[in-house]
Parts: sequence; C-alpha cells; structure tokens
Amino acid sequence: MSDGKPGQRDNGSDSFGRLIEGVLQFSEQVYPERRAEFQRLASGQRPHTLFITCADSRVMPEMITQTDPGELFVCRNIGNIVPAYGEMLGGVSAIVEFACTALDVSHVVVCGHSDCGAMKGLLNPDASGLQRMPTVASWLRNAEAARSVVEVMRPGLDGAAKVQALVEQNVRTQMQHLRTHPAVAARLAEGSLSLHGWVYEIEDGTVHTLDEGGGDPVPLDRTAAGGRQGR
Repeated sequence: MSDGKPGQRDNGSDSFGRLIEGVLQFSEQVYPERRAEFQRLASGQRPHTLFITCADSRVMPEMITQTDPGELFVCRNIGNIVPAYGEMLGGVSAIVEFACTALDVSHVVVCGHSDCGAMKGLLNPDASGLQRMPTVASWLRNAEAARSVVEVMRPGLDGAAKVQALVEQNVRTQMQHLRTHPAVAARLAEGSLSLHGWVYEIEDGTVHTLDEGGGDPVPLDRTAAGGRQGR
C-alpha cells in the first residue's frame, strides 16, 4: 500500500478517460489477437498459484511475473495480510480456502513490496493518519506480531531501513498465518502445496525470496526452481 503522498495523482477525469481508452483498446486490439486463449478460459480456470499481495497500485502481479490470464489467482489487500484462521473469517480466508480446495493450486506466494504504506502506518500510526481510518487500523493488527519481532530483533533500525525490515518480517508472519488455515495445512501435510515468501523492490524491479525462519532475503534468480520454500 502506498501512503498516498500529495502531488502524485492525475486529474480525475483525465485518468478515468484513460481507463475507458484502455478498455476500448483491449476490446478492439488485444482481445482479437488472443481470442482463442480467452475463449478457452471462458469455460473455467485452472490457476497454478495463489498470489497474495498488497493493494498498492504500484504492484502489478501479472506484470511482475509475466504470467498469462488464467495462471494466477490473485488476492490483494492492504499490507498483503492473511489473518490467522478464526481471527477474521472473511474475504481473505475464503480466497485461501477456495484456491487450495476448489482450484487445487500448487503454490501460494505472499508478496510484500518496498515502501509499503501499510508498514509505515504500523510503525507510525499518528503520522500516517490511522486515527482517521479505524478499519485500516483494525486490519493492521494482523501484522502486529511482525512489528513486535522487528522492534525486539532490530532495535537499532530507523526510517526506511526499519520499514524494509518490517516489510520482510510481515511476509514471514503472514506465511505463518497461512499455515493455520485448514485447507493449507492439509495440502502441506500431503506434500501437494508449496509456500513462498517474496518481496518486490519497486525501485529496481527485483524480487527477493524469504525463508520463514529468518535470514537475509535472496535474489529470486539465485534460488533453485524460483525459490521453493516451506514445503
């Protein structure tokens, strides 16, 4: 999630006009070129990966992974959060259950990103204006354990370095929360599902993988088979 700094938004009518132009371009140019692909997908989906990431407008899962329609089942929310099972049964829990049970995905990726406004808000609620967003503040409590770990384990950090440390620890925390979901636990037990933790660096386009137990992030291109972890 971006922290919505002023001066970064286009004129509203111009921006919406671009959306309409984009839809027309898709209908008139992109779709005809890939008609067979979309017609095949019209009868059902078989995605291989559940991709859980932040709602931040700078994060584009299909662009980052260069995947085609039908490959990713995407779940986006503020802070790429997965509440522990039973804490907040709702949209995210339903998506996880549906992906692992009905769609039978083989992989789940939790993807955080640099400069995450949600993590900034968790570290500094007053400066982020969370007092005016009680729903967001309540949602971010699902990442409180990550903040506590960073405060204890990395006490000397401040500023951007602390935000980045929390981005990384939050991915690990949400992976741990995933393991509490029955649909995930069952698939992990039978060895048919793999969990992956990623962090996308907006400024240079790289992706790093994370191990749930700690350790430094590793560039994705250095990990075997794209960073298989947590199996």
